[in-house]
Amino acid sequence: MKKIILEPLNDEVSVRTQTRLLDTLTERHCQVAMACGGQGICATCHVYIKQGMDSLTPPTQREKETLSFLTGVKSNSRLACQCRIIGEGLTIEVPEGMYIGDLSEIESLVGRRAENSILHPKDGHVLIEKGKIITKSRISELNKEQVSILDLRAQSSTL
Repeated sequence: MKKIILEPLNDEVSVRTQTRLLDTLTERHCQVAMACGGQGICATCHVYIKQGMDSLTPPTQREKETLSFLTGVKSNSRLACQCRIIGEGLTIEVPEGMYIGDLSEIESLVGRRAENSILHPKDGHVLIEKGKIITKSRISELNKEQVSILDLRAQSSTL
């Protein structure tokens, strides 16, 4: 068993060696999603490794390619679906905000202020800032992206 720390929850978790980081995060109800089904082709499981980068398996080629398209990428960025925990001393930070996996999740919030920043499902940039009003026009911009993510899932299943 390996111990890791999840921030900003400051939650210490014990996990088995070779556990996929995404599985650990979703079990702890962290704000990550997997719009591509865990194939490494979207950005919805993007996290920052604050400590212990060598406690994870090396980045896959697919992960490197996906990270190259992200706007919020840093030198300590990883896709949780593409890495497995192999060592101790790992501290993970989940980017602040909420990813949208489905338009229906946000349509019910039109006219209200966003409690958290709402992040783009493909590249992680902020679509609606925390505290701003969620408008129907911003949601309509996502219609194309919803199709795009479904296409990505379909393509990934044929790879």
